[in-house]
Amino acid sequence: MARLSLSARKSAAKAKRPIVVKRIIKSPKSLRSGGTWKIAYADFVTAVMAFFLLLWLVNSSSANSLRGISEYFKAPLMMTLAGGRTIASTQHIVGEGSNVPSDDVAQVKMGEADTTSKSALEHARVNLRLQEIDHLRQLKSHLENVIETRPDLLKFKDQLLLDITTEGLRIQIIDKQNRAMFNLGSTTPEPYAKEILQEIGKALNEVPNSISISGHTDATPYQGTELNYSNWELSIDRANASRHELISGGMDASKIIRVVGLSSSALMDSGNPLNPNNRRISIIVMNSQAEQAALTTQ
Repeated sequence: MARLSLSARKSAAKAKRPIVVKRIIKSPKSLRSGGTWKIAYADFVTAVMAFFLLLWLVNSSSANSLRGISEYFKAPLMMTLAGGRTIASTQHIVGEGSNVPSDDVAQVKMGEADTTSKSALEHARVNLRLQEIDHLRQLKSHLENVIETRPDLLKFKDQLLLDITTEGLRIQIIDKQNRAMFNLGSTTPEPYAKEILQEIGKALNEVPNSISISGHTDATPYQGTELNYSNWELSIDRANASRHELISGGMDASKIIRVVGLSSSALMDSGNPLNPNNRRISIIVMNSQAEQAALTTQ
């Protein structure tokens, strides 16, 4: 048999060798080949720990704390705007055996309730103040009407001054040059002064307000003969005599809570200390604020 050449032998060997086809199939990366499962497992463990921590906190916290936390999450923005403390700043979320309440929301609500209560109280005071002013204005109109309709009082209209002050309705009976309420150095009212005071007493008895009376003189020194007697004593005695006439007119004596003599310390005409107008009796129908101040200083 003829020997085959080398190339022929190689061709024959290749013809007999089986053909193996390798096909590489690309598939999604297996979970075992990456770290994604580790992240998922860590998230799961963290969630479980957080859940058990929440159960522990719920079991350890007081009822007030739980109620406060619940209210916070209902309206956290409202609490922040109201100036309440946040959960992070709460010092007693966990009771730790302490009896000190830690209900932050309750404290905030109490503060809001206090603010509301104060606002309501202030509103009520303002309304009361307005009602008092309106009532005093009505009394002023009534007295002015009495003066206008009584001929015996109308002739003294220029000696009766009525105005509203911070203390209430002020009624001033002033002296004129030739028409004084009291004779020089005297503490006895003239007949027309008694009539004026008695009519005022009738009108003032119809109102519930307390009354203050003050006597005033001008700067002329006391000319009487009594020793250790000055315009101070004279002014208080005239104020007290006016008190008697108001009561004689029908006013309840208990309504008068203050009678003072101011001498010439509060002149009506400070530019002319000797002006007869400085000699006057001032009657104040007091508002509640002035009455409270007068009772406090007694």
